[in-house]
Amino acid sequence: MDPDEVEFLGEKSMIEIVPTFNSAPIYFIGGDVGPFRASIPLRVPLWVAVHLKQQQQCKIIPPDWMDLEKLENLKEEEKSNRSFIKMPSEHYIVEAKLILGCAADDIPRTDEIRTIIKDIWDIRKSKLRSSMDQMIKKSAMYAAVDNLTLMEINSIRPLLPHALEQIYRIKSNKRAILNRTQGSVTTPSNATGSFTN
Repeated sequence: MDPDEVEFLGEKSMIEIVPTFNSAPIYFIGGDVGPFRASIPLRVPLWVAVHLKQQQQCKIIPPDWMDLEKLENLKEEEKSNRSFIKMPSEHYIVEAKLILGCAADDIPRTDEIRTIIKDIWDIRKSKLRSSMDQMIKKSAMYAAVDNLTLMEINSIRPLLPHALEQIYRIKSNKRAILNRTQGSVTTPSNATGSFTN
């Protein structure tokens, strides 16, 4: 998957909105959304929420995890843990980008929330890079990716397969050289001191 495909999956996350209009349900291939009643909260896919917000037809209610205090705790826990902690949403970075991009007026302290989410992303990326570095240095052929989100896994995709292929080639070449060396026995062929295998 490329980042656009991961974002597409993230846009299917359900989010709560408060519509400013009344409407019968809207029928989509993926399922029905609605009915819409003004001022009554409703859960819709994120992409629908973004579209309605851009049309000024709803207010977006941010997910519970997008609370400054919860994010501060999450950041501290991520910093103090050697392994990756479980994120409150599989698509937290996509959700944050879309919600904060279109509904900044619906969320208090938007800039602080945006900054702390970026900090969490950076901490996790740094851990991921150092884990991959250790993996490559140890010539490991696999790694545990517990609690990584799709976007985080996708961020190492361009590097990792290439690095693992190079490690595999180096190991294969070493084995081939070792096999050739062990398979050859040198003996004197004549009195002049020339040798044959």
